[in-house]
Amino acid sequence: MDNDNNNNQIENANQNQNENEMKNLEKKVTKNLIKNYSNLLNGNSFKDFSIFVENKSNPFEIKVHKSILSSRSPFFNESLRQESLSISLNQFNKKEMESILSYIYYGNISFENQENLIQLLEISIYFKLNLLKEIIQKKILNSINYSNFFQFLFQNRNLNSNEIEIKCFELINQNFSQIQNNENLFNLTKEEIIKFIQFKQEKKEIFQFDFFQFLNNWIEKRNERLKGKKEKEKEKEKGIEKKRLFHSFFSLFDKDSISKQDFDKLKQFDFFPKSFLVDIQNKVIQDNQKEIENKEKEIEDKWKKEVEEKNKEIEKKEKEIENKEKEIEEKWKKEVEDKNKEIEEKWKKENQDLKAEIELKKNFPQFSDSEIIKDIEYVKKLQEWINDNDFFSKMKKGFSAKKDGFNCQNWHKAVDGKVKTLIIIKTKDNFIFGGFTQVGFKYSTGGEWINDSNAFIFSLRNDKGDRIPAKFTIKQGHEGYAIHSNYNSYGPLFGGGNGYNDIWLNSNLQPGNSNFGHSYNLPNGITWNTNEGKSYLAGSYSSWVVDEVETYFI
Repeated sequence: MDNDNNNNQIENANQNQNENEMKNLEKKVTKNLIKNYSNLLNGNSFKDFSIFVENKSNPFEIKVHKSILSSRSPFFNESLRQESLSISLNQFNKKEMESILSYIYYGNISFENQENLIQLLEISIYFKLNLLKEIIQKKILNSINYSNFFQFLFQNRNLNSNEIEIKCFELINQNFSQIQNNENLFNLTKEEIIKFIQFKQEKKEIFQFDFFQFLNNWIEKRNERLKGKKEKEKEKEKGIEKKRLFHSFFSLFDKDSISKQDFDKLKQFDFFPKSFLVDIQNKVIQDNQKEIENKEKEIEDKWKKEVEEKNKEIEKKEKEIENKEKEIEEKWKKEVEDKNKEIEEKWKKENQDLKAEIELKKNFPQFSDSEIIKDIEYVKKLQEWINDNDFFSKMKKGFSAKKDGFNCQNWHKAVDGKVKTLIIIKTKDNFIFGGFTQVGFKYSTGGEWINDSNAFIFSLRNDKGDRIPAKFTIKQGHEGYAIHSNYNSYGPLFGGGNGYNDIWLNSNLQPGNSNFGHSYNLPNGITWNTNEGKSYLAGSYSSWVVDEVETYFI
């Protein structure tokens, strides 16, 4: 594949090189051809025809080749069909003829002298050199500017090129205010002025006062040129000529193309008949009337629009008020509905709580004064987990931290030596958890671990909605660390060793810590000594606050 790419690159490079060589050869051939034809023109070999230019009495002879002239110029092709050895072109000078011949022979012509461009254009037309004519005309059009357009316009009078004339008219039109007193402007012929007026009419431009002022001055200057007449005849002829010119110019103007602002000034010009000026005046009046009508309509439309917008605004405001009232009404209805619902739900809950309390007191009187157990479902769970009807029928609440004090010694005094002990803890954040031991706590001042294979801890309520009340049994092999008793230093303590305790309350019955899972089985999916395990029972490892501790035993 790489070899193919390399071959293609080499082939393309060779092709490009060949093309460049061919172009260079073509340029060389063209250059040699021009040189050869130049040598033919400037040399004397094989010349078989003479052209005589300049004055007839002493013409200048230029020798040429008939075959080249007839092949390049339709004029010479027709002229040289006659059996003649020469032709006289006295209307052209030597330099002009040499320029044309250099173009005919080898396509070269000099434009160094721009003053002769018009003459060269005339010559190209005369000799029917259409391509040269097109080249020179473009050159002329590109050369016409503010400083020379009068010169080209006057030179064009014999040639009568429409393109050159229009280009000059455009510059006159663009710069009229600057050149209106220029003497060259007054040298325009009547025909040129008529064409200029028609030019402006075609462009649909408005004629301002300054143009008519120029026109009047041009007529006056033209009449001053009438010389060699007797004064009376001169005045008579001037009057006739003036009327004739007035008529010629007047017929060109369209009333719509004359500036209405200059109407009063136009009255001074004789070439506008009174009827024409009256028509303009009437048109001015009509235009003014129309302008007034348009203004009135504009004001009326504006007023209507403002009224319409104001009505829309009022309608919008009314809609906003209506929506606001509706919003307030709906909000009020919702608030009343929510309040009624809240009252109803509160009543239902209070009723349910009352029923539960009655049922709790009736069936489980030992929890009737509990600050923690308010839900009979919790009692049913505890009853299910402990699975000892004798315990439930005989147990009593032996300690309440709120009643008996947040003190570990008070707690030990109440519970030490009792068997089948149930401890329920509630935090300030409403977490409810605890533990149960079959063997109970015993008095010990130095601290002692107590073996209980039937001990368990439990969670009745926590911050996770997906966590239902659950029982967690002692791990196999950890039975010796089921509970710990220390009269002077600790309250309830379940599980542990080496400082890791599943539940531990200190001497003030506040959290030492809860590193759940050391000695008791964790729920599925939770690992010991992780944040999730540490926060499972009480919401955190050690920053929870105990609200109440209740202890039940036989």
